[in-house]
Amino acid sequence: MIDDTEAPAANLHAGPTRCLLVHPKFSRHSFWNYGDVCRLVGARYPAAPLGMLTVAALLPRHWELKLVDENCTRLRDGDLDWADLVLTGGMLPQQRAILNLIEHVHAHGKAAVVGGPDPTSQPEKYAAADFAVLGEGEVTVPLWLEDLRHGARRGVYAAEAKADMARAAVPRYDLINFGHYLHMGIQFSRGCPYDCEFCDVIELFGRVPRTKTPAHILAELGRLYDLGYRGHVDFVDDNLIGNRKYAAEVLEAVREWQRTFGYPFYFSTEASLNLARDEQLLELMRDCDFRYVFIGIESPEAAVCDKSAKKLAANATIADAVRTIGSYGMVVNAGFIMGFDNESARTAADSVACIEDTGICMAMVGTLYALPNTRLTRRLREEGRLLEEGSTIRDVETDVDNTTAGLNFITARPREAILRDYVSVLSSIYRPRNYYRRVRRTGQLLRAQGRHKPSFRASVKAGWAFVKLSFHATVRPRLAPYYWRTILNLLKLKPQGLVATVNLAAMFIHFHKQSRFIIANVSRRFVPAPAA
Repeated sequence: MIDDTEAPAANLHAGPTRCLLVHPKFSRHSFWNYGDVCRLVGARYPAAPLGMLTVAALLPRHWELKLVDENCTRLRDGDLDWADLVLTGGMLPQQRAILNLIEHVHAHGKAAVVGGPDPTSQPEKYAAADFAVLGEGEVTVPLWLEDLRHGARRGVYAAEAKADMARAAVPRYDLINFGHYLHMGIQFSRGCPYDCEFCDVIELFGRVPRTKTPAHILAELGRLYDLGYRGHVDFVDDNLIGNRKYAAEVLEAVREWQRTFGYPFYFSTEASLNLARDEQLLELMRDCDFRYVFIGIESPEAAVCDKSAKKLAANATIADAVRTIGSYGMVVNAGFIMGFDNESARTAADSVACIEDTGICMAMVGTLYALPNTRLTRRLREEGRLLEEGSTIRDVETDVDNTTAGLNFITARPREAILRDYVSVLSSIYRPRNYYRRVRRTGQLLRAQGRHKPSFRASVKAGWAFVKLSFHATVRPRLAPYYWRTILNLLKLKPQGLVATVNLAAMFIHFHKQSRFIIANVSRRFVPAPAA
């Protein structure tokens, strides 16, 4: 909708508009911001800003674009002086950075445009922005551009319609420096067929997975290939196998493309645990060279999952499912959540046992957070248990993500008991002895069949990273025995699992530091709150 209460401005749409896209910084304490590991191989941040690259592809071709990822590069006043428009946005953990940027943009006399998951979920918090382009950009960016063409100075753009993924634009990968990142992103689908009470994916993208065509995915891979990128590509889908039929079709196409081009990439993704019972998809993923898959387990207790509508649906124990996936060459990473209503005093011990039994090394353990517009939030509001409306990031040093800022409601169990259990889980799973035991187990069970072969230059970088990692471990007496026992054990028993083993060993640098930060942060919050 157009707002023409101010005097008309220059037609930014028609002219040689200079548009600055800014990807706000994530906290260095975030589970996903493993900067120390990045620096081992000369990178600056794990993941490229796929959302910004996708938005950039929707903008007029005659615009001049510049992208600044604050996770990699400092935003300078000169960048803002250069721009006519500044586009930004992101997720809840980036909220404070986005709001600060809007103020900074206005101080330079420029217009600020926001979008992304958090502005879409709670646009009222971003009222200071000149334009709010909400929902899926493929639908609302054209509405905004049309108003901009007519001289709009402010506006809010939202639509109930969902994007036709078959007509999605190829992201502007040319706007970034590949060397800044550990991996590139690609998106096959949006939406999830499940109905987990606490998840906002279905609120943002719907319960009917919408997918790109195989030809479109190959075009995106081809674009990365033509730009010279080689290595790790992450399918960022919230559930790659949400639509199994189409997932199989695109994986078949990717398998043939990989064979044709000599396996320039290897892949990771996120999927539901029932992947373990789909032999066809597992074989296709193995043949495409998928090496990592993140699975939201959330809780090892069936009663907890049932009440929150989380369906593991693996028809096997979690440990058996993880072993099955590992037998196809994929390392399983997983998410766990504490703070559900029907947890028990056994939850912490059960969670630790699950993580140890499965050998899951990279376990993201957080506390339950009632995100805006989810079924969980609506239920808690009806029960009078929400501590505040909306989600506000007040302190970027402590409100990092759900690993530090959960339990924004009156809990069923005593809050102090949940937090103490949470600390006990983190203390256990990221103790060096326990972590490296899981690394050995994963390496021994993994049937690694990596088809991607790194270039000579990439191999040299990896070798030098291994030297630095080994030095880091060796000079730490409490760490060195576990590290070297793990490396030598795999060299002797399962050398084909060594690459995955070294990668997981490197990740310990981040997880140990991050878990120490969380434990210190959470321990300060051991203040009892009333039970429901």
